[in-house]
Amino acid sequence: MTQGAIAITSGDILPAYPYLWGWQRSLGEDAGPKDRPVCVAIAIQDASGLTHFALLPISGSPPMAGQTTIELPPLEIRRIGLREHKQAWITVSDYNYDVLERSFVLEPPRRPLKRLSPQFLKIVLRAARKFLASSAARVDRL
Repeated sequence: MTQGAIAITSGDILPAYPYLWGWQRSLGEDAGPKDRPVCVAIAIQDASGLTHFALLPISGSPPMAGQTTIELPPLEIRRIGLREHKQAWITVSDYNYDVLERSFVLEPPRRPLKRLSPQFLKIVLRAARKFLASSAARVDRL
């Protein structure tokens, strides 16, 4: 990681990431058309020093048919700084895989990130577990 950068860990919220949905990838797109907040579900540093992420999208729009989501309680919405949303959902059935040191869009943060409460993060990770283990839900961003 770059000197002066802050480590990114599970539960952190990245405020602007060009998330690429699985359905967009299936149409041949390779770039997320809009920045959106994402939750870091998994952050792992491998033996070579690379930092791998599984990123879950956060949306202020109700889920589409076929998506598995967790609605954020109002306290979590305020905690992560999404005050413009009366409601928000974390999609757990679709995730982007990215590697910080090789990413075209990720940069190490220079100030602390907002993060989910540990209790709510457990709920999200429990719901996401089966999707994170599935290559069908994964969209590689490398």
